[in-house]
Amino acid sequence: MTISATRHPVFFLRGFLFLGLLLAAAPAAAKPEIDEANARLLSITTHGASVHQRLTLSLDKAAIVQLDADARDVLVSNPDMVDAIVRTPRRIFLLANKVGQTNAFFFDANGKQILSLDIRVERDVTDLSTLMHASMPNSSIKVQALNDNVVLTGSVSSAIEASHAADLAARFAGDPKKVVNMISVAAGQQVMLKVRIAEMDRNIAKQFGIDLTAAAKIGGVPMVTSTSNPYGLLGRALSDMSGSQIGSVCPQAFTPTVTTNIATSATTGSPATTTTSTNTSIPCSSPNNAQGVLKALEQVGLVHMLAEPNLTAVSGETAKFLAGGEFPVPASRDRDGNVTVVFKQFGVGLSFTPVVLSPGRISIQLSSEVSELSNTGSFLLNGSTSGNGLSIPALSVRRTETTIELPSGGSFAVAGLMQHNTKQVIDGFPGVKDLPVLGALFRSRDFQNDETELVVLVSAYLVEPTAEGALAAPTDGFVAPTDPETLLLGRLNAVYRKDAKPVTPQAAAPVGFVVR
Repeated sequence: MTISATRHPVFFLRGFLFLGLLLAAAPAAAKPEIDEANARLLSITTHGASVHQRLTLSLDKAAIVQLDADARDVLVSNPDMVDAIVRTPRRIFLLANKVGQTNAFFFDANGKQILSLDIRVERDVTDLSTLMHASMPNSSIKVQALNDNVVLTGSVSSAIEASHAADLAARFAGDPKKVVNMISVAAGQQVMLKVRIAEMDRNIAKQFGIDLTAAAKIGGVPMVTSTSNPYGLLGRALSDMSGSQIGSVCPQAFTPTVTTNIATSATTGSPATTTTSTNTSIPCSSPNNAQGVLKALEQVGLVHMLAEPNLTAVSGETAKFLAGGEFPVPASRDRDGNVTVVFKQFGVGLSFTPVVLSPGRISIQLSSEVSELSNTGSFLLNGSTSGNGLSIPALSVRRTETTIELPSGGSFAVAGLMQHNTKQVIDGFPGVKDLPVLGALFRSRDFQNDETELVVLVSAYLVEPTAEGALAAPTDGFVAPTDPETLLLGRLNAVYRKDAKPVTPQAAAPVGFVVR
């Protein structure tokens, strides 16, 4: 195909016109829209000399630089961060596009620098600051932006307000790691916890009846029968009918001895109970025997337990307290066969973590325990009951774990227990024990009644340090007695008035750090 020469100039002319229109329209379309009314105005007076200033721009916001001299060229070190638009030689717009730092230099027609700006672009935290002041009017919080992070400073009246401020800043920044919380709490932050664990335990035990024991040999087979107390009560033997002969039927070859424990003499525990005992051995070579013991017991016991541990901790921190001890418990054996032990704690223990929510509210995570060694539930390590093995004691425990909220000076009953146990049994010879009147001679009645009441009271206080002289210790004013006071008067400490000064101890020889 051949194109005539007369059409070539027209074709190229139309192409150049179209390209010129595109180039002319491109700058107009790319020019950003700037709200000059809300833009920050920075007026610079140079007086013919170069000026250096710092400028902080909010992200996606603009600033207007107003000069008193004409600027021909503007150089920005990082155009992706800050864009410079020259409206007139003396009016330049700076638009912040990205968080960071950059520089901008302004030159006149002769190439002389008339202005140098150190520009920092940060997030605009004005809305966040306004929201915090509106939601927490009694607080004094200052919000700042630093390298795309939010910095909180100032003071609040409670820890819960500081937590709310941190939550708002985390939502604003989009990431909790971008929040630097430097808020201080003006309210008292030390909490003293007072725990009272009170228990009353009352028990009643009654026993009345006859324990019978008989040994005989019937058809060459030795037999022993007896009645015993299923609760282990130790009654007093009011009468003894032992050794009643029935007949001689045991041959010489029958040599074992049958031993019966009618009662055991003991003084145990609190309250004290004293009983008598009669131990009778019935050899099989002797005549057949029957024994009977009339036993009666009435025991009333009362146990009063009160523990009051006190502990102080800073808000948000955990404090622990233990007044007691540790006892070893075998855990395993090593390669050499040696027994390894672990230590278990017992006594009065307290652990709590307070959080001061506001001047009138304290949240407490509490764990309280009172434990003591007990023979109930103990066992022998070798599994026998002969008493020759290693006895491992058990623990009687009162434990409470809870989380509560209360005001300073307020109290709470966080736990309580009322327990009532009644045990009663009648044992005797079958059939005979059910006979009217005479059946009482062949049966025994045991009765136990236990009543327990336990309560755990918690009180919390906001406290502050005080002078040493305002505190008192249990050992203040104690003075050891002299030998004559101990021997003649039986005193364990010197006697003086409550408001008087402690007696100065007397020494029979020169004492001190240096003796000359």
